[in-house]
Amino acid sequence: MNTSHTYNGTIYLASDFHLGMDGKLSSIDREILICQWLCSIKEDAAAIILVGDIFDYWFEYKQVIPRGFSRFWSAIRELRDADVPIIFFRGNHDMWMFDYATKEYGIPIFSEPQTFTLNGKKVLIHHGDGLGPGDYGYKFVKLFTNNKLCQWLFARLHPNFALGIMKFFSGTSRSFDKEITFDESKERLIQFCEEMLKSKNYDYMIFGHRHLVIDYVLSNQKSRYINIGDWLNDSSYLILEEDNYKLKKYV
Repeated sequence: MNTSHTYNGTIYLASDFHLGMDGKLSSIDREILICQWLCSIKEDAAAIILVGDIFDYWFEYKQVIPRGFSRFWSAIRELRDADVPIIFFRGNHDMWMFDYATKEYGIPIFSEPQTFTLNGKKVLIHHGDGLGPGDYGYKFVKLFTNNKLCQWLFARLHPNFALGIMKFFSGTSRSFDKEITFDESKERLIQFCEEMLKSKNYDYMIFGHRHLVIDYVLSNQKSRYINIGDWLNDSSYLILEEDNYKLKKYV
């Protein structure tokens, strides 16, 4: 869980693109907007961390990747060709992202919370799904989706049929997270953060998943729980610089 990764400079983080699903913009229009943003940060990004649910549904066969998202992958190729480090986290909608991004683009992919040292700050990052107390329905489903035998059996299905099932799972997964307003007494990720702080200090604990932009000071009055928000509605992202941080919206 606590592998350390160190980056210095201007670090960009974004989450919950949900490419493949229409929102405030169509999926294609949102993909174009995301690519514009990625292009705009190419020159000064010391690293880009995408914190899960990049795609709304995704299953990666050994010899087949899902149709579409060519603009996104092209933007990723440009960034990697410019030697910009990129890190992916799996979310609850793209948990079946395996090794395509790693083999084709040299992008590490993480499922578990990871510790980073960013500009000298200790930072914990994860998509946010399945953390904290409760959420037992989703945690039960995740036992099956993370199971290697279940993944092998699913891979035996024809992609045309399998994608229909993936869309169903995507809608089901969305239903597990019904709190769309911020209430600190019910925020599972705050409870998770507070529990983590009992054994280790962090300056920032950063997540997506909630589709809300949140900046919350934890009980030690030093550490911050930050939720980046999403691109379905807000086109929000986080910048970590040497002495400060900024939550911004691209449009």
